[in-house]
Amino acid sequence: MTKIKTAIIGAAGYTGGELLRILVHHPHCELVCVHSNSQKGKKVSEVHPDLIGDCDLVFTDEVPNSGIDAVFLGLPHGETKSFLDAHPFSENTVIIDLSTDFRDQSHGFVYGLPEVNKAVIANSKKIANPGCFATGIQLALAPAIAAGWATEAIHISGITGSTGAGKKLAETSHFSYRSSNMSVYKLFTHQHLKEIRQTFRQLNSGFDAELLFVPYRGNFPRGIWVTAYLPFEGTEEEARKAYHEFYKNAAFTHVSDQDIDMKQAVNTNKCIIHVQKEAGQLVIYSAIDNLLKGASGQAVQNYNLAFGLDEKAGLNLKSIAF
Repeated sequence: MTKIKTAIIGAAGYTGGELLRILVHHPHCELVCVHSNSQKGKKVSEVHPDLIGDCDLVFTDEVPNSGIDAVFLGLPHGETKSFLDAHPFSENTVIIDLSTDFRDQSHGFVYGLPEVNKAVIANSKKIANPGCFATGIQLALAPAIAAGWATEAIHISGITGSTGAGKKLAETSHFSYRSSNMSVYKLFTHQHLKEIRQTFRQLNSGFDAELLFVPYRGNFPRGIWVTAYLPFEGTEEEARKAYHEFYKNAAFTHVSDQDIDMKQAVNTNKCIIHVQKEAGQLVIYSAIDNLLKGASGQAVQNYNLAFGLDEKAGLNLKSIAF
């Protein structure tokens, strides 16, 4: 098979670096452009030192306007539309955007959550990759929403690693703040709630329950842990059966009948879910890696779908486990 000529725009940050780590070993990818305005002229391995011996490309600030089969956009939120206006790609180029700009499915983009939109993604040239918390929350709750179990407010808490805040230094992301510390931010107002509601209404047109989401900053670098609960009249066995059925064909989302932990998912493209019933509540836990299933790994999963490849191509990654 002819390899897919691929560009990464905004490749110097955390998500760009993760895309590079995956794509340099992807059996069907040929990286032809690694873009960064801030790092132009530097070797990739100077900015991402772990890639020494894996990638000899050099960052460029030039954007190719032809000969590109696929482009990943890792630009800051709010900048993607203006970038595409200034740098139009061929209508045959698959564009995968990792920002928030098109998650409302505007401008011809589809929402790239494979567990819900797999067939649509496979026939699209424009894919908006979901947010990290959005992915963990949607996958935790999608079967319950589809089954119509959510008739009252849903309580959700989620804790994310410091890499979720991006590579640029900020007061709440540096070591001195994060170490031995936790804090809440954007209480009930997180920006990912909009795309979450969009998916839940797709799964169940009558969905109108409140989503009471408490996001936490964690004192670890990567990973997301979500806990969600809602009133439930059925049995734990019925809930587990519904979850297993919903995800029976999912490439990376797995329902465990045993207790789970976050390290099972870190450094993989998996979402691992556990459900149980307690005190009249259905309690759901989900664990993902915020940089992989929550960002770059899911983007490559969408890339695979868009090109008719094995969904797992390039994504057979090992968890850190301990």
